[in-house]
Amino acid sequence: MSGPLEGVRVLDLGTRIAAPFCAGLLGELGAEVVKIEQPGGGDFMRTIGPFVETPDEPEYSLFWAVEGRGRKSVTLDLRTPDGQDIFRRLATRSDVVVENFRPGTLEKWHIAPTDLNPRVVTVRISSFGQDGPYAPRPGLDRVGIGYGGLLHLTGYPDRPPVRVGVTITDYLTGVFAANAATAALYARDIHRGGRGAVIDASLYGAALRVLEWTLAAYDKLGIVRSREGNRLANSAPLDNYPTADGKFVCVVAGSDANFARLCKAMDRTELLDDPRFTRLADRAAHGDEINGIVSEWTSAHTAAEVEDACVACDVPVATAYTAADMFADPHFAARGDLVTIDDPVAGPLRQQAPFPRFVGEDLPLPTGAPRLGQHTREVLHEVLGLDGNTLDGLHKEGVI
Repeated sequence: MSGPLEGVRVLDLGTRIAAPFCAGLLGELGAEVVKIEQPGGGDFMRTIGPFVETPDEPEYSLFWAVEGRGRKSVTLDLRTPDGQDIFRRLATRSDVVVENFRPGTLEKWHIAPTDLNPRVVTVRISSFGQDGPYAPRPGLDRVGIGYGGLLHLTGYPDRPPVRVGVTITDYLTGVFAANAATAALYARDIHRGGRGAVIDASLYGAALRVLEWTLAAYDKLGIVRSREGNRLANSAPLDNYPTADGKFVCVVAGSDANFARLCKAMDRTELLDDPRFTRLADRAAHGDEINGIVSEWTSAHTAAEVEDACVACDVPVATAYTAADMFADPHFAARGDLVTIDDPVAGPLRQQAPFPRFVGEDLPLPTGAPRLGQHTREVLHEVLGLDGNTLDGLHKEGVI
């Protein structure tokens, strides 16, 4: 079946992760995504490892193979007047433009939202937003998690802050921006008389939005929230516990009901009568003791044995999965969480499936990440009607 955004065309001007991820999410919902890349080099993501050696390319980026999927590649030099003119014409026949250049760049190139068809929804992603005193600054994910407050909360209280394992603000910003772009398309066609919108999404703002009660508690109580590691001051037992086979298992048993179930799973029901552990507040006050007891139990068993015991007693539990674990897990297989994408360079390549799913609908899989400029002539001919001689001339001049 076709996706719900079939008929929508997205121009992806982004590089690295945030803007391309936003465009890619729209593509996985059915939109046609046309990626505009600089002739000769293309998206920086093409140069980031890990790499796989193929007959065509000695170093092909697997990062690009995942984040570049589901779109067409058109090379176009936006620093040239001809390239800018072609882009404006493409935008007239498109619905969404997604970019993450430093603020002011599109204005300098005369392809800012005010230069485009007013029907276009423009998503502008940057580190600090399009205005404000920090707007001109460069920045990447570390800047986003730093100023957005997430870095200060991540890690253990007696150690330096640590980053999340992936470039989280890029992905979060991409998700927020894709949601806003979809809403703007709906509003354009239903409420706004065909008028598009400009969406201003910053990396630090995405982190800021997911800070839970952090700001409200400072405002009303003067509390400066800080790092707590894997435990919580008001809940126990809760931690990522070591196992006999060198893995870690997260057991969540803070509530009275879950604690009782965990005691049964550990065959330690006498703990329920220990006054240190009677209520949640008691267990939180004696967190080191109860977490130590659980850690002793998990350390004597494999991760699979801990999981089996917890699942049998209805205790929330999860092993800290590796990629190898995911590939071997029957639940991932049953739900189709991993799919095989036909990459034009690497060949069949297993990676994460589009998310979330539409119940009862089998949407098409994304196409493989395109080669640089693979669709330039196709798109410029089909969308703008440029003939072969014109395209040859643009290529000779370095515009495409």
